[in-house]
Amino acid sequence: MGFISEFKIFAMKGNVVDMAVGIIIGGAFGKIVSSMVNDIIMPIVSVLTGGVSFNDMKYTIAEAINENGAVVKEAVTLNYGAFIQTAVDFTIIAFVIFMMIKAMNNLKKKEEAAPAAPPAPTKDQELLSEIRDLLKK
Repeated sequence: MGFISEFKIFAMKGNVVDMAVGIIIGGAFGKIVSSMVNDIIMPIVSVLTGGVSFNDMKYTIAEAINENGAVVKEAVTLNYGAFIQTAVDFTIIAFVIFMMIKAMNNLKKKEEAAPAAPPAPTKDQELLSEIRDLLKK
């Protein structure tokens, strides 16, 4: 079996395809949550903190060097505001994923708790039941 055919078998397994779909949906979900944080939550937080934008929060380690009106060397900064915003993104994503998994686990518990209908008898079992009933008569 060649490398290409082995790879095709691996790639077409259900769990690999499911994982790929999950990664793609997760990436899109991350963008949605980032937009919610950046465009909805952070402006509200900014108003509550007196108009402070978290993206503008930074500590300058070394100032920029300008010569003749041109920047020769950019300023070196610690962008802790961007870190705070990313931490808020992560917290919201983690919370939403936690709630989704919790809901899925509750659904699984309900499915497991529901009594399963007994499987229908096979043709052999039906035939044996008929023979038994005839012998009883």
